[in-house]
Amino acid sequence: MIKRKAIALGDFDGMHLAHKVVVTGAENATIYCVNNKFSLLQKSIFEKRYPNAVFAVFDDIKNMNAEDFVNNVLIGEYGAGIVLCGYNFRFGKNAMWNAMKLREYLEKKDVWVRILEHLDYDGEPISSSRIRNLLAIGEIKKANDMLGYNFTFESEVISGDKRGRTIGFPTANQRIPECLTPVKFGVYESRAEVDGKVYKAFTNIGLRPSFRLETPLAETHIFDYSAELYGKTVRIELVNYLREEKTFSSLDELKAQLIYDKSSII
Repeated sequence: MIKRKAIALGDFDGMHLAHKVVVTGAENATIYCVNNKFSLLQKSIFEKRYPNAVFAVFDDIKNMNAEDFVNNVLIGEYGAGIVLCGYNFRFGKNAMWNAMKLREYLEKKDVWVRILEHLDYDGEPISSSRIRNLLAIGEIKKANDMLGYNFTFESEVISGDKRGRTIGFPTANQRIPECLTPVKFGVYESRAEVDGKVYKAFTNIGLRPSFRLETPLAETHIFDYSAELYGKTVRIELVNYLREEKTFSSLDELKAQLIYDKSSII
């Protein structure tokens, strides 16, 4: 029996649990990312986690009619013998075809189509928009439950004002990747991955009202870590939302709050 090549189709923004149902619908499926937004997971991390992914040049396919996409891309370029997609998948110029139309067309060409049903969380289908809405209001645990992993980003550590060092809480300062959906400002329990090792941490994301930043910044205090980090790319996972940002009247008041924040994690 000839082994059929499987192609999983979708936006795959973040590869949440419902997306994973699609891509595991056949063995060793090639993950074809149609519209490369990646607002829930950076493309750099996506590529490392899913080396079998390919990324469409959206401008090349957005005006392609559905039949041409199937024949020229799925079959012609990738040799699809099995196509996987979600129940609500639409494609082609002006989203002209749905999953059922895709199945109807491809079955005549002896290409199998598996349409995967929705996956629910709290009684409603998991979706990228639901996850983005939860991140905006600080419901990080629910968002992580639907993602199937902790909301994660990575970027280079940049120089800061070094104020944290003076009170025993040095921080790794990072710009938040512009591609990612915004999360609620505040302090999070987090995990920091440095050179392949994961450390407990807490991360402040926001404008630091006590010191008035102009653009949002992620500042992470990594437990039991003291080496220099400038120039390194550090990966941060947000685990739990602890509190909103506060304005502090003194460094002593700030230090007392940070001691409390750390104790709530340890």
